Amino acid sequence: MKQNKNIGKMKKMGLAAIALLVAAGSAAAQITSEKMSKTEKNQHYTFELSDKVTRQKVSFKNRYGITLSGDLYLPKNSGNEPLAAIAISGPFGAVKEQSSGLYAQTMAERGFATLAFDPSYTGESGGEPRNLSSPEINTEDFSAAVDYMGLNKAVNRERIGIIGICGFAGMGLNAAAVDQRIKAVATTSMYDMSRVMAQGYYDKTTPEERSKALTQMSNQRWVDAKNGKPAAGPRNLPEKLQGNEPEFVVNYFNYYRTARGFHERSVNSNGAWLITNPLSFMNMPLLTYIKDISPRPVLLIAGERAHSRYFSEDAYKSAAEPKELVIIPNATHVDLYDQVNVIPFDKLETFFKTNLK
Repeated sequence: MKQNKNIGKMKKMGLAAIALLVAAGSAAAQITSEKMSKTEKNQHYTFELSDKVTRQKVSFKNRYGITLSGDLYLPKNSGNEPLAAIAISGPFGAVKEQSSGLYAQTMAERGFATLAFDPSYTGESGGEPRNLSSPEINTEDFSAAVDYMGLNKAVNRERIGIIGICGFAGMGLNAAAVDQRIKAVATTSMYDMSRVMAQGYYDKTTPEERSKALTQMSNQRWVDAKNGKPAAGPRNLPEKLQGNEPEFVVNYFNYYRTARGFHERSVNSNGAWLITNPLSFMNMPLLTYIKDISPRPVLLIAGERAHSRYFSEDAYKSAAEPKELVIIPNATHVDLYDQVNVIPFDKLETFFKTNLK
C-alpha cells in the first residue's frame, strides 16, 4: 500500500519537480562541509579502504578535452598477468568517493582492475560550468575511462566492462551501444534520465506541461546569457525533511544528507543542478540503440521496492539477447547504493568473470 501511494505521488509530479528530485536520490547525524578541514575533504570517502586492494588517484581526458578524475583500484598480490577491468560511475549527482567507489573496491577485491570516476562538470573532474550533466558528454566519459584502462599495463584491453549506477546506468548502456570495446555492461538501480526528464515519472507528463517547462528553460537562457553565467536551481535535497515527502525522497535524504553517504563534492549532498540542466536530455533519448549492444551481454539489477524499477524492466524488454534482469527481493532504489548485504556482488562477479574471458 505504501509503495502504491508513493507511485501515485510520483505520477503527479510535474517536470519542474522532477528536474530537482531525479538528481538526488537524521539531521543530528548530518555532516557539513564547514566542519571538515581541507585535508579531510580531499580524503573523505564514505567507506573504509579495504586491506585487500590498493587505491590510486588518476586522471585522464575525454574526447572533448575535459580532464576526468578517478580512483584506480587493484587487487593486492594479483601477479603480473593483465587483469579484466571494469569502469564504474554513478549515481547521478554522486561522486567517486560514494557508491561507485564502493562498487569499484568490492569488485577489485574479487580480482578485477576497477576505475571509479567523477563525470565531467562534477566532483574533482574538470569542465565549466559546474554541476552540469549531458547525455552526450557523460556517455563519452565512460568511453574515456575505457581509453584510460586500455592503456594501463595492469589491464587486458580485450577484457573491459562497465557498471552504471542509477542515472549513469542509462549513460553506460548508451556507451556500450556505440563503443565496441566494452565487452559487457551491468546496471544497478537504473534511471533513464532522458526519459524521466522528457516525460516525467511513468511517462505522465502532458504535452502542455512539457511545453511549459521548455518555455521556462528557454527563457532562462536569456537570463543566463545576460548575467554571463548559468543560474543554479534550488538544492537537490533540503536541509531537513518536512514529513510529507515520498518514500524514495526520504531514502535519498537518508543516504546523501547524513553521515552514511554525505560527501561535500556531491551535487546531491551539498548542491544543485543548473536550472537549464534538463534541456539536452529532453530530446536525446539515451536508449534508442540499446539493441546494438548485442551480442555483448547486458545485466540489469533493480530492487523489488525501487520506485525506479520500471526503468530496468523496460530496458530489459528493449534490449536484445543475451540479457538478464535480476530483481532483488524487498530492496529499494537506494539500498543498491551501499548496502553490501543487498547488492548482489556475487552475481556481478560471476557475470563479469564469465563475459570478460
